[in-house]
Order: sequence, then structure tokens, then C-alpha cells
Amino acid sequence: MSGWVAVVVVIVSYLAAQFSGRQPATVALDAGLSMIRLFLPVVGVLLLQELLSREFDRRLFLSSLTYPRPRHFFLLGRLCAVLLLLGGLLLVLAGALAGVVGWVASGYEQATPVALGLPYWISIAFVMVDLFVLVALGTLLAVVASTPSFVLIGTLGFMLVARSFSAIVALLQRESWLVEGAETYQSSLGLLGFLLPDLAALDVRAIALYGQMDLLPQQWAWHLATAVAYGVALTALAVWALARKRFA
Repeated sequence: MSGWVAVVVVIVSYLAAQFSGRQPATVALDAGLSMIRLFLPVVGVLLLQELLSREFDRRLFLSSLTYPRPRHFFLLGRLCAVLLLLGGLLLVLAGALAGVVGWVASGYEQATPVALGLPYWISIAFVMVDLFVLVALGTLLAVVASTPSFVLIGTLGFMLVARSFSAIVALLQRESWLVEGAETYQSSLGLLGFLLPDLAALDVRAIALYGQMDLLPQQWAWHLATAVAYGVALTALAVWALARKRFA
């Protein structure tokens, strides 16, 4: 599955570059990062289903939880395994994408060249933080949910909402005529900012697409710290839920 994800990222990036006559490297990098942000959460959730949800579904915990160790060792070990696998896959995909974009950029000199150095790897680091939050939520759902499919549905639904609500609020502020009662709709969506991290703010690909660090959001440190704290809180809640979970 990871191999197919790498193939899709490379092919989509290369083909996307063919549709832009003036900025092929920028379009290739943009499409590749979108594919990475789309597929890696799915891979992470599927890993959680195999390592946690099906552990309870198949009652393998009857042996794995009988070792003389706390339950949180069992949970955190699997969480770290998933994060390490996703981190390694992210580095492989990032390296492959950088190779494709560099090859595309060598054939045409753009007015605004892409930055495959520090700005690019900063954006990749932000993607890893985004994955950490989603995997932490999936871990919590794997502990409390009764069916493995809920882990996939719940995590991907959370991802869609957390990545889109701030963009919708910003759109309604500029174009209030799009919906009736825009102020009420906007205030309702604004409440999500108190409950969910703004994962859309972690998408800082613009600094790599245009090679300008000035495009980094002004409150990037706050958004980064909030996302990390949210992921840690979800992990702590999953540990607490597993410690008090009663198995039939």
C-alpha cells in the first residue's frame, strides 16, 4: 500500500506539471503535497485498525494485556510504531516528490522558482504534526469505539472538518452574500475553533511553492503549539480510557 501511495504521488506530480506551461514545478509540488496530505492519514488509520481495533475485535488482548506491564505501555508502543512508520513513509514520499519537482524544474526556468531546501522541509514537518493529531484521535477512537470501521469514519470526518472550517469562516467574512444568515452561520462555525485545532493553518506549502518565508502565517507558532497540545491531550485521554476499559 505504501508503494502504491509513492507511485501515485510521483505520477500525479509529473502529470500535473504538464498542465502548466509557466509554473510546472510549482504545480507539481502543489499536487504532490496534496496527495501526501490526502493519503497518509488513510494509511495511518488503517495501521491503527490493525494494531489496536482488531486487537480488541479478535480478543488478542487476552494475551497481550497479560504481560506484567502497565496498559499504557501497550497503547503508547503501538502509537509510536504507527508514528514511526508514517514518519518514515513521509520522508520517502518527500524525497521522491523533491526529485520529481527538481527534474521538472530543470527543464524550465520559472520567474518564481520553488524552494526545495529549508522551506520545503519546514512544510513537511508541519505535515507530520498534522498526522500526529489525526493518529492521536484515531488512537482514542480505537480504544472507545466498538467497531473498527468507526475509527476510519471518525478520523477522516474529523480531518475534513478540522481542515476546512477556518477556510469557510474566512470565505464568509469576505463573501457574506453566499448564504442567507451568514453571520449566524459564521458564528456557529467559529465555535469549532474552541473545540478543534485549525489543521488548515498547518498547511504552509506556500513558503516552498514560491520560495518566500514571508508567506508563513503570522501565528504559525501558536497554531503549531495548539496542534501538538491537542494531540498530546487526545493521547492522554486514550491512555485514561484504556486504563479504565472493562473487557468482557
